[in-house]
Amino acid sequence: MHYVLFYKFVENYLEARIPFRSEHLELASKAKESGELILAGALEDPQDEGMLIFKTDLPSKVSDFAHSDPYVKNGVVKHWVISKWNVAID
Repeated sequence: MHYVLFYKFVENYLEARIPFRSEHLELASKAKESGELILAGALEDPQDEGMLIFKTDLPSKVSDFAHSDPYVKNGVVKHWVISKWNVAID
């Protein structure tokens, strides 16, 4: 199953993320290495949202990722939501 983790960033996201960026990328890299995280990144214009796409049978893995993410824990992400994604072509 696929899940999309949507992040809504604070207004000054590019500056606010700086102290936590390396930890955030390390967490994402570990999730990628485990095969759960497929793609991740911020939307460009405006730069106020991000999307992380997971492939897992356990939606709790996505929630656990969000709760562990330094961006979430330190207020860089002001709101997040997980949506199941019914992929038609994989």
